[in-house]
Amino acid sequence: MQTLRLELRGPIAYLTLARPERGNPVDPLLLAELADACEAIEPDQGVRVVLLSAGDGPHFSRGWDWPSLAADEGLDWGGLSRAFEPLAQLPRPVVCAIGGECISAGLELALACDVRICSDDARFALPETGLGLIPLAGGIQRLARTVGRAWATYMVLTGQEIGAQEALALGLVSRVVPRARLLEEADAICQRIAQRGPLAVRYAKEAVQRGCEMPLEQALRYETDLTIILQTTQDRAEGVRAFLEKRPPRFTGT
Repeated sequence: MQTLRLELRGPIAYLTLARPERGNPVDPLLLAELADACEAIEPDQGVRVVLLSAGDGPHFSRGWDWPSLAADEGLDWGGLSRAFEPLAQLPRPVVCAIGGECISAGLELALACDVRICSDDARFALPETGLGLIPLAGGIQRLARTVGRAWATYMVLTGQEIGAQEALALGLVSRVVPRARLLEEADAICQRIAQRGPLAVRYAKEAVQRGCEMPLEQALRYETDLTIILQTTQDRAEGVRAFLEKRPPRFTGT
């Protein structure tokens, strides 16, 4: 792949944006390669969590490559609203490590992930209204579901850029760490998730994603259904045995 690197190391799939010299632009090639990478990850039962980052690059992503989009005569502009669905719909949790600028489509990409941490120099914005547009790839809806209607409306209407501490206060990210420790801290989060019951982790992600779109009573019933399914798994039995025997569990994903 030209725009991404995919590396499988133990239970973690490392997905790295690979054009730092250009600010990791989002263009049709990146979208195609991202879909291919997610397709490769999805059936691999050894992968328990995905880490998306820009590696050691100065910026996570500065957003859309507008000349590339304009030059693509066959581009389905309407289809861009689901551009990051392959990532969002992965059954494994996706942790996103954000450093530097996370702007426009870069922020929309980050919003498609489940857990976001950022460095203390991170910057976030959706500036599209200044171009006579609105965010193209689900950014409005995901931002509103993440930080709430009031702040999402403000950020989208004004294009206001916010820093790392503001993003933390709003709930856009879960942690802020020094830039030098960003990848280390993100990897530690992935390792912690990978040690937990893989079926429980998948169902927990599903419960959050789908439950937030349901009325409370329906979401509670859905969560109960997932709990009942987990009671029948070998991992649930192993978790109980490990607790009683005071040892780390050995989960198999069954």
